[in-house]
Amino acid sequence: MKKMMIATALTLFALAGCRQKDVRDFAVDVPALSQENEAAVSGAIRVALAGCIGVDMSSVQFDAANHRVTLRYDSMQTAKKNLEFAIAKAGYEANGVKPDQVPREKPNAK
Repeated sequence: MKKMMIATALTLFALAGCRQKDVRDFAVDVPALSQENEAAVSGAIRVALAGCIGVDMSSVQFDAANHRVTLRYDSMQTAKKNLEFAIAKAGYEANGVKPDQVPREKPNAK
């Protein structure tokens, strides 16, 4: 029994060391992003993305002419859909995900 526990512990330690980063680039089409409102929209999107785990905030770039936000993120910590939902939750369509498609949190029942 003791040998089996030691083998299990060693296996768990070995597997824990296998986790790698998987940093990817991601482009998000945000139709509301334009040169006229770039400051307001980019500010709201920055705040939304800052709440997402794994986003490299120093890589976030806004291209108002093409209505696009580009960024780098660790796909082992978050998914593309989470990033799109975060932007949509901030009130802006992101790659076709509309703000009204984002699931709303239920208020606390008392």
